[in-house]
Amino acid sequence: MKSADIRALVTAVVCIVLAALVPFVFNGYWLSIALTAMMYIALSTSWALFSGPTHYISLASGAFFGVGGYLVATGMSDYNQSFWLMMFVAAIAATVLAGLIGLATLRLSGVYFVIFTLGLAEMIRNLVSWVQNNFLGSRGLYVLTDFTEAHIYWMLLTVASAVFIFGWLVERSRLGFALKIIGNDETVARHVGINTAWTKVVLFMSTGFFAALVGAIIAPRYSYIEPNLVFSPELSFLVVIMALLGGTHRLWGPLLGVIPFTLIWEAISIWIPNFTTLFLGIAFLTIVYFVPNGFVGLLEKTRGSRGVKAGS
Repeated sequence: MKSADIRALVTAVVCIVLAALVPFVFNGYWLSIALTAMMYIALSTSWALFSGPTHYISLASGAFFGVGGYLVATGMSDYNQSFWLMMFVAAIAATVLAGLIGLATLRLSGVYFVIFTLGLAEMIRNLVSWVQNNFLGSRGLYVLTDFTEAHIYWMLLTVASAVFIFGWLVERSRLGFALKIIGNDETVARHVGINTAWTKVVLFMSTGFFAALVGAIIAPRYSYIEPNLVFSPELSFLVVIMALLGGTHRLWGPLLGVIPFTLIWEAISIWIPNFTTLFLGIAFLTIVYFVPNGFVGLLEKTRGSRGVKAGS
C-alpha cells in the first residue's frame, strides 16, 4: 500500500472517530443538525460515486430514499416486522429497482437521463400515494422505535463510513478505472472492450442500495411516514446541489458541500421558508457559473497557482 493511501486511511479513521463523538458533545438542536448533515453526507457521497465519474446527473435519490423509509414503515406498522429485517428488505428492494431502472435507462444520456430520473421519482411517489389512499385505508404509517437521535446518527455514520470504504475500493479497482474512461469518452470505452452498460448499472445499483439504507434509518426519526414526506423531489435536488458544490471528482468532495449548505438551508427554512425553492435555483446557477468543479476544484486551483508562484 502506498504511503499516500496509508495517510488517507489514517485521516479517514480519525475523522470517523471524531464524528462518532458528536452526540457526546452536542445535543438537542445541534445534534439534530449534525444528524441531518450526516444523512446528506451518506446520500451525496453515494450519489457522487456514480454521477461523478460518469457525469450522469441522477435525480432518483428521492425515489430510493423513499423506498427505504416506506418499506420500513409498512413492514413495522402493517405487518409487525422488526426494523432490522425491514431495513435489509428495503435495501435489497431498492437495489433491484435501481438495477431495473439502470438497464432500461442508462443508454440515455444528458438531459434525457435527468428528466427520466426526476419523472421516475414523481411517478413512484404518486403511485404509492394512490395505492395508500385507495387500498390501504390510511394516508400514513407509524414507525415507533426506542431509537434516540444519537442512535440514528451513529447508524447514519456507519452507512456513510461504508460508502467511503466502498468508494475507496472502487477507485482502486478495474471498475473504477472503467468508470473514468466512460466519463471521459463513452464511445472510446466501448471500443476498448469495456462493457459500459454493466459498469454503469453496477454503480447505479450501489446508489440505490445506500440511499434506501439511509431512508430506512431516517424513518424512526420521522415517526409518521406518508408518501409526500419520504418521496420528496426536494431531497433529490439537495443531494445533487450538495455533491456538486463540494466537488464530485474526489471521494471526500461532497463533505465540503454538505456541511455549509446544511447550515444555510436550515437557516433559510427557519427564517424565510417561502424562499427555499428560489434558493435552490440560485444555488444551481451559482455552482454552474462560479464553482463548476466545486470547492475541491477551487482548492486544487489555489494550490496549483501557489505551486507555480513558488516554482517561479
